[in-house]
Amino acid sequence: MLEVNTLGDPESRAAYRETLVSYFSARVSELSEDSRQRLERNPLRIFDSKDGADQQVIAEAPSFTDYLSIASQNFFARVSEGLDRLGIGYRINPRLVRGLDYYTHTAFEFVTANLGAQGTVMGGGRYDGLVEMMGGPSIPGVGWAAGIERLAMLIDEPPGPPRPIAVVPIGEAVEAPALTLAEELRNGGYAVDLSYSGSLARRLRRANRVNARAAVLIGEDEVARNVVTLRDLDSGEQIEVPMDPSLSELRARLQPFYG
Repeated sequence: MLEVNTLGDPESRAAYRETLVSYFSARVSELSEDSRQRLERNPLRIFDSKDGADQQVIAEAPSFTDYLSIASQNFFARVSEGLDRLGIGYRINPRLVRGLDYYTHTAFEFVTANLGAQGTVMGGGRYDGLVEMMGGPSIPGVGWAAGIERLAMLIDEPPGPPRPIAVVPIGEAVEAPALTLAEELRNGGYAVDLSYSGSLARRLRRANRVNARAAVLIGEDEVARNVVTLRDLDSGEQIEVPMDPSLSELRARLQPFYG
């Protein structure tokens, strides 16, 4: 979820800072030690505290909205209208702030409920004063930073590799056509496992060992009748499939195993 807020122009920010200093100073005994130090340096940073006692004080703090100039209100209204026009979902979080003085107007964060207390995965904002503060011209900028580890935690596990199709020749006499069939299936995009030796039972055990989804059995009788036997290795069901030069029927029968 995208959360946004406005930090207003420098004049609005200065007025709000004075109000915060007055408010938090009156309740300084309720603040944590970290927030007391922030009160002296930058009272806006108190809003970043996760301390339970601090949160109670923060909940009753004056709202930045009440101290925005008309120009700042209009600026934020245009930002909100732009998001609405583009169909981008968001919510306004009046406690979303930035403690650094070069930030102005819009601040934003992308948050999730899937990571517990560490719900912010990306955040940034507009800063009109940073370039000038660094010795450059007075030009606006926008920037953001993301937590790579938090983003990685939100990514679903990638799907495993496709289960192969086992081509199983029944007897040495059909190993050559089995090899040709395996190559044609591979050229068609299928993952194919071909066992080159052993009895039928041994080759099927190998198919199970490599977690094959289905087996294409080809013996002398199948070659004579121009068919193969297709066995579903999960259910055990099997059918005969007629062969043709394009393998269209076999491909159609294999497709559900890869769907």
